[in-house]
Amino acid sequence: MTLDPVHFDGIAQLAGRIESGVDASDHRDLAGTVWADFLDPLYDEGTAILEPLGDQRCRLVDVEDAALMESPFPTQHGLDSGTINPTTFKNGLVIDVAQAAMAAVPSDLDLHRGRTIVSTVHSNDGTVDVTEDDWSLFDQGYGRGRILQAPRVDRFEQTVVHALALYLAESTHAKLNADVVEDLLILDGPIYPTGLLKWTDQDPTLAELLVEDERPRDVVQHYVDLVERFVGRDVPLVGFVKSTASKAITRTVRRKTAAPWVNDAALFEQILRRTDDDGETDTDVLTFTNWFVSRAGADCPLSVESDLDLDLEKALDPEAYEVTFFVIYDPREELVYRVEAPYAFTEDEALREELTMQIVSDVAARTGPPLAVEKADELARISRQEKQALQRQLEETFSSDRQREYDDVRWEGAEF
Repeated sequence: MTLDPVHFDGIAQLAGRIESGVDASDHRDLAGTVWADFLDPLYDEGTAILEPLGDQRCRLVDVEDAALMESPFPTQHGLDSGTINPTTFKNGLVIDVAQAAMAAVPSDLDLHRGRTIVSTVHSNDGTVDVTEDDWSLFDQGYGRGRILQAPRVDRFEQTVVHALALYLAESTHAKLNADVVEDLLILDGPIYPTGLLKWTDQDPTLAELLVEDERPRDVVQHYVDLVERFVGRDVPLVGFVKSTASKAITRTVRRKTAAPWVNDAALFEQILRRTDDDGETDTDVLTFTNWFVSRAGADCPLSVESDLDLDLEKALDPEAYEVTFFVIYDPREELVYRVEAPYAFTEDEALREELTMQIVSDVAARTGPPLAVEKADELARISRQEKQALQRQLEETFSSDRQREYDDVRWEGAEF
């Protein structure tokens, strides 16, 4: 314990001297103005980066009624990928290991046993070549894995190995098990590899790497192929984004008016939050928006407005790949979720409504992500203890210690 009561009081006194100058009702009023005046469509330098699908509207449904709704999709499958986090070793290697898993509702134990594991390795030693093009099998064929050598970069090594491992494992496992999905696949996260696509705005080095190197491009191609495969099978594919830090919409709105929100989730929470006469949040209803076509931020590279040439092979009309989404607000936990799908599925109004009601009902019933997503997350997650054990095993394998930092000593044995 490092803070005594006197320290708490001192911090509170300092906070009390901070005046925002704007109360919550002003923020809600401004959010209402943004909703009414700026999003139909939202323009950025003459390009429509956000457009409503159908009528722009905020909707609500009683939580209990939503939880009891009959599912439009008799079965659902979820997919997730987890990593040990990028690890740097004293011999110069930077490694991340990802495993992907698919879950089914109702359960399918054979499916749950399956794993796709990718180990991505970065080394600036020109003599190191560890890429394995072939997949190796383990666990009696239920698991498969491969090693990928990351492109050599002078910085962002951890960013590169993490993104390549995570998304290659996820997309490969999805394609491998695509035919198992009969009614609906829900990815735990966006429908495209956002961590790769945002390289275009993150740094010129990463942007050039995405365009020039076939390894990240191949991963993006996997997701394009996945969309085409599900469109061909007439089985919808959506992504459930539990935490979004996107600022693409608020950044554009800020050029038009004094937008106070730190990110898009904060804006949509103000738009969707309902209060009673006493100003308290109404927790009896879920609120959600219509669907939008998005060409903002990391959604732009797969949109019809993109001038980025990733040399992707596409069999569908360009519009089919565009990201569409709606936002749902759960007042019980005060959380905002973003639900994505390719336009190939949401252009049909009836299917769009079925997807909406499926997710709304799931969130209402579980006070959180759909069951298929929760189960996939549990299967793919690598616990803290498992990460530490794997890192120790890698140290033995390479006969090289992990490059430690002060925080490794500071937090060793701590629970958080």
